[in-house]
Amino acid sequence: MKLPKEFLLSDLLSHNVKGNAILNYGNGENVWMHPPVHRILGWYSRPSNFDLKRNVWRLNQINQIIDNDIYIKGDPAISDIATLNRFPTLIEANLINTKGSKIGVIADFLFEMKTGNIKFYLVSRSNPRMPGSSRWRLNLQDITDQQPGLVFCSLDSLSDLSLIKSSLKNEIFTKGKKIIDRFDDMRNTATNRLEDWLEEDEDINPNSEFKRNSFYNEENEARFIKNKNKNEDDPWI
Repeated sequence: MKLPKEFLLSDLLSHNVKGNAILNYGNGENVWMHPPVHRILGWYSRPSNFDLKRNVWRLNQINQIIDNDIYIKGDPAISDIATLNRFPTLIEANLINTKGSKIGVIADFLFEMKTGNIKFYLVSRSNPRMPGSSRWRLNLQDITDQQPGLVFCSLDSLSDLSLIKSSLKNEIFTKGKKIIDRFDDMRNTATNRLEDWLEEDEDINPNSEFKRNSFYNEENEARFIKNKNKNEDDPWI
């Protein structure tokens, strides 16, 4: 099976690592990367919850990905969590804006499977481990500097970034706003139509009144002429 061209780190870590049908090395736990050049070198997995050792894998050991399993070739390097915690990483680093304020946290990134080069980072507003939270795209050219636990950018706020994934709360708010806006549009349309109808009715009514008055005047005039002629013919007047 052909490997995907690009892959999210979160997807990589969510897969179970297998050597073959028998060997199971557990799910991925964290990334092994080289932050200065924005490249992922590999990752490590935890065999079990009670195991203190970790299995470290290079990215080029991936043989194939089937469903929720990653099949690897070769053996892992064995390490411990204390050593691996000293590996530099930008994951969960605070994102600092031009004013020196924290505006988010590095939560994820998209990388090329063949080279390990990171395409862009994904930023969370708060805790990146919170499920369903929003993600904003941080391009590499927006990063001005980096230190352990800190990433500095040339932006003022998350609104300067593209929203890649919206949270459930934000989706509900957005859909609710769209419904309200649609209702307002319908109400405005109905109001405009009613005003147009009333204006048309006002234009019609004066003409109708004029016609009625004209009819009454003509009828009275005809009656007056008839009576006058009758009086002129009456010899007693």
